[in-house]
Amino acid sequence: ALSPAEHLRQIEYPATRDEIVETAGDNDAPIEVINFLKCLPKESYDSYEAALRDFAEAERRFGMSNRADGPKRENINRVDPTQHP
Repeated sequence: ALSPAEHLRQIEYPATRDEIVETAGDNDAPIEVINFLKCLPKESYDSYEAALRDFAEAERRFGMSNRADGPKRENINRVDPTQHP
């Protein structure tokens, strides 16, 4: 399977984020790659390099991490009940 970066290479630039996602889908990209590309922060890109520069932001938005012990997000904004003695 091709990586998200390899799918970006197959795009004709300039391209919108929607065109990038559509082309990846047309090229049988896995759903994880398509969802990752949907997380690109800009609406359009002038070049492969410009899109590649935004991968860090897309990773943050997509929540990708190679670390198995990555931050747990299920308790965000939850407050533990106060325990009185």
